[in-house]
Amino acid sequence: MGRLIRLPLQRRTVSGHGTPRAVIVSASVGAGHDAVAKELEVRLREAGLNVDRHDFLDLLPGGSGKLFVGTYHTMLERAPWTWKLLYGGLDNPRMMAGQARLFTWLSGRAMRRALKDDTAIVVSTYPLASQVLGRLRQSGKVTQRVHTYLTDFSVHRLWASPYVDAHVAVHTVPAEQAEQIDCRDVHVVTPLVDRRFRPVSKASRAAARQRWGLKHDAKIALLVGGSWGAGDLERTVADVQGADPRFTCVVVCGRNETLRRRLQEAGVTALGWVDDMPSLMHAADVLVQNAGGITVLEAVASGIPVITYRSIPGHGLTNAAALDKAGVAPWARSHAELAPLLDRAVRSAAAVPAPWGVDAVALLLESAGLTHLAEAASGVVLPLASAMEAMDSMEMENAR
Repeated sequence: MGRLIRLPLQRRTVSGHGTPRAVIVSASVGAGHDAVAKELEVRLREAGLNVDRHDFLDLLPGGSGKLFVGTYHTMLERAPWTWKLLYGGLDNPRMMAGQARLFTWLSGRAMRRALKDDTAIVVSTYPLASQVLGRLRQSGKVTQRVHTYLTDFSVHRLWASPYVDAHVAVHTVPAEQAEQIDCRDVHVVTPLVDRRFRPVSKASRAAARQRWGLKHDAKIALLVGGSWGAGDLERTVADVQGADPRFTCVVVCGRNETLRRRLQEAGVTALGWVDDMPSLMHAADVLVQNAGGITVLEAVASGIPVITYRSIPGHGLTNAAALDKAGVAPWARSHAELAPLLDRAVRSAAAVPAPWGVDAVALLLESAGLTHLAEAASGVVLPLASAMEAMDSMEMENAR
């Protein structure tokens, strides 16, 4: 079990009057970065701040943002091996430094305009935005403290700018990885997920099954591949049903309409973009995922067991390993390993862990010198080791 990282919190003093402003920079690359940013916006507004949220792709000139995300999407969908190669190449510090300079040149001026004079908190939920903000911080063109919220369970060097003031991670595993690549001032926080993701109950499961037209006594495996329906979800359906015929598969295809039509033609319950994921999550007995994104943390908050299977290349594989190491989601590396994990999901529901870090909003407010607001939003630092050991103990008990 990794130790809880609690490096000294560097505070700044905010002068002046009026309502302080938070600026959040995310990116519409998939949906996970935006999901965290949206929830952070909600909670910062509740704490009394004005909040501006920007899409990093919109800060890039002309249509280059759309070109950038389109290229990435094509790599994942048509040639996943190319993304694996690029992901590995970006682990090279020299190549990463070159990327940081390029994107700062492209977006630096727009980024500076996004930070108004009354900005007290700057938070990035996207790695390239962190690189740009870090370089602007180094040059003195950004004077506010810059924070990175690490949305992934594994931390690639793409996230690591030595000039970002502080980093928050959702578990000790990514926190330790961040420290190893020289991220500064790393803190473990309780994950930010939409509050609608609450622990499932018998009543909420029955209502959810009715809502989605699913049999009340069925065993439901919810299969997801992110907002783009990435990965080999068709083979995953066949593998899940072959490993345990008790399961009915429900596949969330996101915006991948081609995949949705193919699955529906094959008689599989396939959904497109789903706005009511909290309800759909409650209808499921297990979540089978391949990328390790925000959906995993939403499932954890809902008390739904999670299995990683057929991971997509690059961050999918590194997230799978990190989630497995953390004890959050076991990784079925083969079809043979899938069946026992599905059986475990049938026999025992997942435990909803206690909060395992500090409150993210309280930490950001304190860091910005907004102590009076931080005290109102403050959470309690809870030892992650205790929460995770309790989960491990319950799993061992259920396995007997």
